[in-house]
Amino acid sequence: MMQFSKLGRLAAAAIVVAGLGAGSALADDPSPEHIKAARATIAAVGATANFDTILPTIAGQIKQQLIQATPNFEPTITEIVDAQAIEIAARRAALEQEAAKVYAQSFSMEELNAITAFYTSPAGKKLLENGPIAQRELAQAADLWATGISRDLSKASTDAINAALAAQDDKNKAQQQ
Repeated sequence: MMQFSKLGRLAAAAIVVAGLGAGSALADDPSPEHIKAARATIAAVGATANFDTILPTIAGQIKQQLIQATPNFEPTITEIVDAQAIEIAARRAALEQEAAKVYAQSFSMEELNAITAFYTSPAGKKLLENGPIAQRELAQAADLWATGISRDLSKASTDAINAALAAQDDKNKAQQQ
């Protein structure tokens, strides 16, 4: 389920990006060359790779529901749902076409070519491969840093408050004498 909510957010973002591009010079239907550049960028960055799990996930859920309803027919259900999923898999190309349109409306051909050039370069490929690892390690470093900052800020604030209260207490004692 979490996979679908993530995909829903991605689809919503794609719609928003496409809508934002509607008012620009790129709002017209993109040229075949522009779509070709968009497809190359999508392939280079793996923009639609997460969508590969949609159909198998849905097929698995449907099989599970049908098998729970009629467990005696599990082999038949599995065979039929798998066969239907294979037939529907051809519709994946429509999603790729929509992705290409979104990218073509969001980026100029020059930008698409530059993005593709970077992500097909050794540095770009390394970023795609190691970027998630670096992000995870960076998040861990930020968590450690935040823990230290929290500890230090809490101690410094408590010490300063205690000093201010002690000074106020000393002032009150001096006034009472």
